[in-house]
Amino acid sequence: MERVRDLSELPKAHLHLHFTGSMRPGTVLELADKYGVRLPETLIEALTSGEPPKLRATDERGWFRFQRLYDAARSCVREPEDIQRLVREAAEEDVRDGSGWLEIQVDPTSYAPRLGGLIPALEIILDAVDTASRDTGLGMRVLVAANRMKHPLDARTLARLAVRYADRGIVGFGLSNDERRGMARDFDRAFHIAREGGLLSAPHGGELTGPASVRDCLDDLHATRIGHGVRAAEDPRLLKRLADRGITCEVCPASNVALGVYEKPEDVPLRTLFESGVPLALGADDPLLFGSRLAAQYEIARHHHAFTDAELAELARQSVRGSAAPTETKERLLAGVDQWLTEPVSA
Repeated sequence: MERVRDLSELPKAHLHLHFTGSMRPGTVLELADKYGVRLPETLIEALTSGEPPKLRATDERGWFRFQRLYDAARSCVREPEDIQRLVREAAEEDVRDGSGWLEIQVDPTSYAPRLGGLIPALEIILDAVDTASRDTGLGMRVLVAANRMKHPLDARTLARLAVRYADRGIVGFGLSNDERRGMARDFDRAFHIAREGGLLSAPHGGELTGPASVRDCLDDLHATRIGHGVRAAEDPRLLKRLADRGITCEVCPASNVALGVYEKPEDVPLRTLFESGVPLALGADDPLLFGSRLAAQYEIARHHHAFTDAELAELARQSVRGSAAPTETKERLLAGVDQWLTEPVSA
């Protein structure tokens, strides 16, 4: 048997994990039963079989089906204790996969109606993150994400709120949902508010649409990180720009294949991005629907793209460097990566 290093023991940072999508399948099923939520049959089958649902979101109808499943799962989270459970379990899963730092992404407006409003919802989430971080030892912060399907004024409200709670653990501001809807420049004011408040800019781009959406994130939103960004591989000049500016792309290989952006794991342009010098941070995106968590993304790099242990270690380093972790946390994780690489391999 080939001797390999355990990727779940490789210290790393997790920079692309959505709040609802982080849930364990069993948790969704239990909460649905608790509240009498009738889940779509396709979601129940996926949650009970361990096989992710067939989700090709490269057209709007496919994206609608994906969003319907996502919204159904979100509707099962109704009480503060559900939020606490979700966050604790996400932290436990990350620790199991070798993560030493997690930036979990959330749109608190999704939970506000059931939790007493936008501010109470955000405070419940931040309290849950504090507790989970303390209990598990995982460094954990929050990235507030606006929904590009909603009005830009809503994004400005979220940006102001995110800045207000920056001292409570919010480190960044994002823009999620179908990037074919809502131009990046429509949200420039919200991102300006967030940047002025000291938050990093991490909008989604370059997943369902091509390199132009990545350029829009850079030009209009002054992105310091790009959620996904894989389609930048289609434009050598854009790759050089990302590399020269050290813009980290939060690449989610399993998600890209599940949503039909690429047909097979080996089609995800990990090699192209990596060898072009673009910093990468592998992420699980929505493990609830895509069926794999953080360490599995590194397994894809190893088995489908022939990344060596030294290259996998460099991917982990890039995730740490691209994070908003404190300097001492980064130094500790980077030292752990070096130790992982020098330790003998096990059978």
